[in-house]
Parts: sequence; C-alpha cells; structure tokens
Amino acid sequence: MSDNRVYAIRYAHRMGERGAQFYGAVERPGDPMAVSYFVWLVVGPHGAVLVDTGFSADTAARYGREYVTSPRAAVEAAGVDPDSLAAVVLSHLHYDHAGTVPDFAEARFVVQRREMAYWTGRHAEHIGSALGMSHLVLPEDIAMVAAADAEGRVDWVDGEREILPGVSVHRVGGHTPGMQVVLVETAQGPVVLASDATHFYENFERRRPYAILESVAGSLDAFDELSRLAGPAGLVVPGHDPAVLERFPDADIASLAGHAALIA
Repeated sequence: MSDNRVYAIRYAHRMGERGAQFYGAVERPGDPMAVSYFVWLVVGPHGAVLVDTGFSADTAARYGREYVTSPRAAVEAAGVDPDSLAAVVLSHLHYDHAGTVPDFAEARFVVQRREMAYWTGRHAEHIGSALGMSHLVLPEDIAMVAAADAEGRVDWVDGEREILPGVSVHRVGGHTPGMQVVLVETAQGPVVLASDATHFYENFERRRPYAILESVAGSLDAFDELSRLAGPAGLVVPGHDPAVLERFPDADIASLAGHAALIA
C-alpha cells in the first residue's frame, strides 16, 4: 500500500477527427473526436513528481489549441511548489510533452537515453522536417533538455528505474523509441500513466495503435506491457482522452474545475 496520490490535469484541448487518432482504417473517420492535453502530478510522502511539461501558450496559439493553463501554474494550483519537485519525467520528447522545460529550472528531468538519441541522431533532421510532421518535435525543446543536461539536471535511463518509493519509469517504445510510462503504487492499487503509449482508451482496449508511431509491432507490444504493469487490479490512464475527466472524480482544485481529476 502507498500514500501516493495521482492527478491528471488538462492544460489544453482541441477538436480533431476520429480518423487521425488510429493507425490504419477506422470506422467513421470524419467524425469529430475531442483531444485533451494532460500533465500528471504524483504527490506522496517522499515528494512530488510531475509527468511531462506540456507546451506553452505561444505554442498553443501557433497550433490552434485551446489553452487552459501552463503546467507550472497547474502544479502551483494543486498546492505543490514547482521548484520543490523531486523529479520531472518526460515520457517522450514530442512538443506537447516536453515543452516549457525552462519553467522548471530547479528540476531534475528523467529521460530515456534512446529517446534523445532518436531526435538527435543521423535521421533526426529527416524525421523532424521532411515527413510532413515537423511540429512533432521542436528544436527549442530538444535544446532545453540539452541545456538541463549540461547543468547536470538530466537523469538518463535505459529501460526502467525507480524514481521515488512506489514511483517508477518503464520504457515501452512503440510511439517513439524512448516512450516511457510511469507506474505509481497507490492505496487503490497500481496506476499506469501511459501518456502516448495509448492516446485514448479505445487505442488500448481495442488494440488499435495511434496514427503516429515509430513501430506498429512496438505499439502492440507496448499495450501488452501496459497490461502487465497494471496487473488485473490496476488502472491504465491514457494520454489524450477527455474521458479521463469523466471516469474519475474532480480533483477539487478551484482554478482547474472541470480540468483536473483525482485518479487515485
């Protein structure tokens, strides 16, 4: 049993199309499908851990996202000093998960080594600019992670590692080579913060990977790993599904009413 509490906080949202959320053919591809952008906050007796740093208001305006709040302000609203975080986990380095790194100038970041290698390796320029998805990873975000590393504030991981008692990261791959999820032990059982290992409940529950991925087989393997980590009594929390805010009780954070849920 653990006293860790887990919050899902929506910092932005938009309306997309169903066909863009699944790899391959899907029923009713033209139907609207809402997309939420979350960060996750784990608060426990050994400190607080933030999972992902979202993107800024400027990036939201650039890409037409409806902005709710900055991740730093969200952490403050939840009653946690952003400068006292025990760690900040970057699940992967896409723009909507690894922006606003400079807002956490005191934090130690937890990043999979394979993730950084992918976005700085010999194919990085082509992947980041020539495949029609140049918005996925922003050079300035990669530079800010590198700057944090130069200051000795990045903990590089190969596979899995315990961050705090009852809080661990696990590389699952699929969406990106260094895609990592966070396993949190709570009083209600294991909670797996899947981030983009499954964007929506439907991706995971129907084994239909998201449209943007590094490996189809890797994404399917990631689903299996999510199930293994959660176990029969655990929860898997997807990275972009508005239903998270419907399936779990409101977190009772006044400034984030309707945008924050208490997972466990």
